[in-house]
Amino acid sequence: MKNDPGSEPAPDTAITRVIDLQRAVGLLTRLPVPLPDNPRASARAAWAYPVAGIIPGALAALIGSLAMTLGLGAAIAALLALASSIIVTGALHEDGLADCADGFWGGWTPERRLEIMRDSRIGTYGVLALVLCVGLRWAALLVLFDAGLAIAALLSAAVLSRAVMPALMSLMPPARPGGLSHHVGRPPLVATGLAIGLAATLSVLFLNSEAPAAILAAGLVGLAVAALAQAKIGGQSGDVLGAAQQMSEVTILLVLVARSAAFQGI
Repeated sequence: MKNDPGSEPAPDTAITRVIDLQRAVGLLTRLPVPLPDNPRASARAAWAYPVAGIIPGALAALIGSLAMTLGLGAAIAALLALASSIIVTGALHEDGLADCADGFWGGWTPERRLEIMRDSRIGTYGVLALVLCVGLRWAALLVLFDAGLAIAALLSAAVLSRAVMPALMSLMPPARPGGLSHHVGRPPLVATGLAIGLAATLSVLFLNSEAPAAILAAGLVGLAVAALAQAKIGGQSGDVLGAAQQMSEVTILLVLVARSAAFQGI
């Protein structure tokens, strides 16, 4: 049987894994890492999304911790941590959240919703979604920095929220024929399982006994976003994946704030 012309041989070697990680970092951050010419290689690299998520999470933790060390206070530390995360990702996921908010609630048919989501302009729903999501993340980080718990929370939220993305790619069909999600294709089940396993393992390392609550939050939010996207546009898209990441991240942070009393025993 001939290979799919849109695919490439993918022997499971250490070199392949390193290249997959490079692709994940190039896709999910603004770091100068070249992306593959073949989009389907990005689907195979989906296992590395949580690992790539360590970069914005660690940067945010570092910047915020430095601000706290300099005596700037939890409010400024939370704001600087949030800003660094947004800058290093180029607001990629925030853009997806805004597009989904505009499209899902600005159109009456799946076709119209997808059309709105492709529009580069931002509408009222998108602005409100960004303000609420960014505001909640800042408020949660303020509490966590003040309690000395932000580093583990940021790292855990970063990896778990990016494991939701390959899960949705595997579970749902592309909403737009001919779109980027369609060309990328679905990640292999092994890649999806590895992404979830890596994120859960890293979360346990970061959070210890609080990890199950964070993992459950990420899973439930991912399922909720998937159900909404299926109802609104009949599948997933890059914007849906970005929205799922954002909603998972803010929910994880809020859950950890709510459990902060127990969290302090870690």
